[in-house]
Amino acid sequence: MDDISNYEALRDDTQKFYNNAHPVMSPALNEYVHFTAEGFNHIIFKGSRSEQERPSQMMRFKLLPRAIKLVGLSTTYQEYEETIKEFWVKSHKHKVLKSKPVKYWGIIAIIDGRKIKVILRKIGDSGQLHFWSIVPAWTTNKYRDTKFVSTMKGNPDED
Repeated sequence: MDDISNYEALRDDTQKFYNNAHPVMSPALNEYVHFTAEGFNHIIFKGSRSEQERPSQMMRFKLLPRAIKLVGLSTTYQEYEETIKEFWVKSHKHKVLKSKPVKYWGIIAIIDGRKIKVILRKIGDSGQLHFWSIVPAWTTNKYRDTKFVSTMKGNPDED
């Protein structure tokens, strides 16, 4: 297990690196992947906005450069899931709950000696494709080519 005494320094360094990450063209999806604050926050927090365990965060911080590299190199994705989620949106100066389709792609590979899965997300049909998460040593299954059903294990909103 990682020594968490340098957590703050690692988090700050990783945040600076992440904030300077330019959009990367994904050959797998033929679209630019953006590195938004939402994606970085998702490394730190679970879906319920409770903080992930610090050793888990630190591992993800350290794997982030590999994740960005993988997005730009991979020509295929191994997992796909589409769902409907509710989001608070501004409509005529009021916040309203609106349902939107959410698409997730999982890119799994061994890169620089580590097996990782990078999750990309897109909200609605006109939304930006963006980095959502990185998962170390994720398990895979044999149904990789199935594109219209969920092949992800776990919960992509929380992982």
